[in-house]
Amino acid sequence: MSTDVAEAEVRSGASRRLSGGLLRLATCGSVDDGKSTLVGRLLYDTKSVLADQMEAIEEASRRRGQDGPDLALLTDGLRSEREQGITIDVAYRYFATPRRRFILADTPGHVQYTRNMVTGASTADLAVILVDARKGVVDQTMRHCAVTALLRVPHVVLAVNKMDAVGYEESVFTAIADEFTERARELGIADVVAIPMSALAGDNVVEPSASMDWYGGDTLLSHLESVQVGADPAGMPLRLPVQYVIRQPSGDRQTVERWLAGQLASGRLAVGDRVVVQPAGTASTVVDLSVLGRKADVAWAPQSVAVRLADDIDVARGDLLTADPAPAPVRRLTATVCHLDQRPLRPGQRVLLKHTTRTVPAVVERITYRMDVTVAGRLPCEDGLSANDIGGVRILTAEPLAVDDYADNRRTGSFLLIDPQDGATLSAGMVDARTGHPSPQ
Repeated sequence: MSTDVAEAEVRSGASRRLSGGLLRLATCGSVDDGKSTLVGRLLYDTKSVLADQMEAIEEASRRRGQDGPDLALLTDGLRSEREQGITIDVAYRYFATPRRRFILADTPGHVQYTRNMVTGASTADLAVILVDARKGVVDQTMRHCAVTALLRVPHVVLAVNKMDAVGYEESVFTAIADEFTERARELGIADVVAIPMSALAGDNVVEPSASMDWYGGDTLLSHLESVQVGADPAGMPLRLPVQYVIRQPSGDRQTVERWLAGQLASGRLAVGDRVVVQPAGTASTVVDLSVLGRKADVAWAPQSVAVRLADDIDVARGDLLTADPAPAPVRRLTATVCHLDQRPLRPGQRVLLKHTTRTVPAVVERITYRMDVTVAGRLPCEDGLSANDIGGVRILTAEPLAVDDYADNRRTGSFLLIDPQDGATLSAGMVDARTGHPSPQ
């Protein structure tokens, strides 16, 4: 394949990912705002529900004494969710239209499940934040808005739901949209699209509403189909976490070739490129590329690849192949974490830090603050972070790590804190700024 053809494929692939392809989205909001019903309506009206599944939902609804199908049951899959009528865990649903494929995460609305919302929104390109038109913007609305801003979700849709319950009044929608947009802007969210709807009646979800002729914008589905996904990972600096080292005989079987396998977190990689292996800082040149078991001249994120370098240098799982601009490896970093475990995270606690494919011992030097996400304020925090808390930490690692700021690269700017005793995930972290030196001062 010629270089020109390879570059054309890169540009074509980037265009498809930005304007079509796959969209990851998350629904979030306060309790009883209608998230599960909205997701069920999307699936039902896009003909994404199997006949036998629909029959089971209709039967369950009849047993509850309901006249029509309860579309929320399409996503509330746990028995405890169905019995209580609430969402507890993140429910992932996959559907497609002729214009785009979707992976949708229906996240919980309760305060005690904020950590589940973080999990669902962490990989989202777009967040749909629901508001009950009767209640307006409440604390939990802004909590999820703050988490969305913290996770750098590129696009936000404000779904003003249950408009049928307020007589489809335009003034109600306008007041809610104005308040939310202003408060979201204070959190750093500039791209907010507000849509009035009724998930129960189907107004402005898939089909335009005849009851809100004063609204001239897109339906929710139309917007989801047309929104451009954020920065294409192929256009970002090269980051290839090494997941596995493969040794195999060469063509003449006289020597053994070493291939480095992993998924491109960002950037493009081509035969002849000069790369630097972090954290060691050694450099080499790519002499061979393999994608899906076949030789290739070029690859780009998020493809999985195998790479062969010109030099016989020490590379192992957990190393990171980079190109300029590349981060300098550090041992001390500051970050924002969402604490996930029931056990608190305390200053001085020894943990394992997992960054891409590399896991190193670390210690939580200091907890700098706890965030009041309803107002985006920072509170002093000396005792530690409890489950669902979001706060700032300073961490010292036993080995250097080549991390990016989360604002620059969501994949290589994120990490997990793990309990070294039982392997439980303690916190999910986002690097605020790279600090320190390879050896702490």
